[in-house]
Amino acid sequence: MEHQIAKHLNWYYYGMMVLAIIAATLPSYLISNELLVPIDSMSTLGKTIQYVVIFDALITIPFGLYGFKRACTRLLRSAEATDQPLTDEHYHRYQNYAIARILLVSNSMVLGIAAFYLLGCHQSMLWIAAIGAIGWYFTKPTARKIQMELTKSQNAEETY
Repeated sequence: MEHQIAKHLNWYYYGMMVLAIIAATLPSYLISNELLVPIDSMSTLGKTIQYVVIFDALITIPFGLYGFKRACTRLLRSAEATDQPLTDEHYHRYQNYAIARILLVSNSMVLGIAAFYLLGCHQSMLWIAAIGAIGWYFTKPTARKIQMELTKSQNAEETY
């Protein structure tokens, strides 16, 4: 079951990378062919774009990672309350939570890359995109990771 879920989640995981590539190539192409003029990073619009991208990263990356951890804990408690092993319904809910985590954590990567080019290669947007890419890497779905997230940790065992 974990292998099927990991395979399905990989579509979303690598789909975000495809969106990031599109977010890099489309503005770059439009600016290089003078179809789009870069926005001044010190203008009101430029500052607004920067604020939106920064606040998006500050909110969605921690919320995506921590919220998913909390959702997995609730999922395990619901299975523990019935004294049954994880059912298909639990795995389906896990998959939906994992999709939300991938989309929440990695959207700042896509927005940061697009803002980088739209603001005329403004360096701080590239840093935001890099932070989003690091978060995106931590959402990589594997069968072993799914097993670890769906098993109850022992008292002496460290959790990350």
